[in-house]
Amino acid sequence: MKTTYFNSKLFNGIDNNIVSNAWFTVDDETGKITETGTETPLNDNTHVDLHGQYVMPGLINAHTHLMMNPVTNKLEFLSETEIAFTALRNLNDLLHSGVTYIRDCGCAFNVDLKLHELAEQGEFQGTEIVPSGRPFSMIGGHGDFREDTDGKINWSYLVSSQDEMRKSVRQAFKLGAKNIKVMATGGVMSSTDQVDDTELSEAEMQVAVEEAHSKHMTVAAHAQGNQGIQNALNAGVDSIEHGIYVDENQADFMRENNIYLVPTLNACASISKYGKGKIPDYMITKNDKVKTDFFKNIAMALNKGVKVIVGTDAGTPFNGFKTGTWEEMALLVHEVGATPYQALLGATSYAAQLLRIDDNYGSLAAGKVADFLVLKENPLEKIEAVQQADKVIYKKGHKVV
Repeated sequence: MKTTYFNSKLFNGIDNNIVSNAWFTVDDETGKITETGTETPLNDNTHVDLHGQYVMPGLINAHTHLMMNPVTNKLEFLSETEIAFTALRNLNDLLHSGVTYIRDCGCAFNVDLKLHELAEQGEFQGTEIVPSGRPFSMIGGHGDFREDTDGKINWSYLVSSQDEMRKSVRQAFKLGAKNIKVMATGGVMSSTDQVDDTELSEAEMQVAVEEAHSKHMTVAAHAQGNQGIQNALNAGVDSIEHGIYVDENQADFMRENNIYLVPTLNACASISKYGKGKIPDYMITKNDKVKTDFFKNIAMALNKGVKVIVGTDAGTPFNGFKTGTWEEMALLVHEVGATPYQALLGATSYAAQLLRIDDNYGSLAAGKVADFLVLKENPLEKIEAVQQADKVIYKKGHKVV
């Protein structure tokens, strides 16, 4: 069986225009688009009239933490059961907000790896995951939260040498990681360091990149301070996460070498808006210190042509899964100066390129998976169009209810 959706205004996730009176046909079994066209479709399939509404690809959020609850902000003493429950709830919130694919950037007990495997086996449907599993950190650094009572680290792989990094990346590969998350600097949420502290060494990250790239994995670097960003770029990572103190030379290098920037502006904005008196003072202090430079530097990188990707750091304080992706896109437009088109690319085709899923996702064309949203307003004119509460969401050609 096939279904043809017609009478739509189509943003395909690539071109900076709307195709009027567009139609596309979806194979109901495979969930893939088989053909597209304009005007009146000439076939005997089931037909669905979209009544002149706007269609765009499902949103991609390239930086989440499924294990985290952004309201309780609890990290310590979480069991694997609690994390799995939280992750499933967060995936449900993401799907119903229009986010059809994510990259998770650090999950205790490798819960994201296990959920990805179950989804691959057809055990549940919904928002799909590029999983990273446990991130890689130095002892005492960003991501070194605690040890279990039996001595096993449940959050990061704590590495202190190139050999330990190589062994740990291979272990992550064995367990099914598709992305390796390395901590190049300190961070806002860690109590013992500053954002400009360098943590994993350039040599350690080079080993991570060597091992990951030889096994079809990507490497994302949590890198906030300038020197840590440079170390990560020298090591050959695929994306810089946060990038608070990225400079002009680094931005030029990233553009020329197709290295992506995932700023996660909403993490910073949410702490500023909701955090006072509710989270530790050190988080507020560090966040306030960097916010102005953060937004200014991301604007500079965007203007230089760096591919800026929509990722929210969802799960960090008050940075939710229901609305965070929309909020990130609005921040890119209204605070950083992106056009709606640039923000949309960051949540569609550019994001799919970073996640290496662009053969099937991130745009709408024959041969691609039919993940799409139906909107009342034009997202190329008004980025808030994606915030529509009653938008219709399709995952692999099936309406989400």
